[in-house]
Amino acid sequence: MKSQLTRWIYYKQVFYSKFQAGCLKAKLEDNWDNGYEVGPLVEIKKLKSNRYVVRYTYDEKF
Repeated sequence: MKSQLTRWIYYKQVFYSKFQAGCLKAKLEDNWDNGYEVGPLVEIKKLKSNRYVVRYTYDEKF
């Protein structure tokens, strides 16, 4: 059985605070609340430079 890796899409902007990244995360998640599609899985990742990036995926298999 072959397991598929989750393919992530990284947002192009790097944020200086976790709050800024969290605002974008909420915005991405809210766009799918009333839609017909399954919403994306959204994560905030901390970089070594103490900045944050937002990544999301459209994969439905977890």
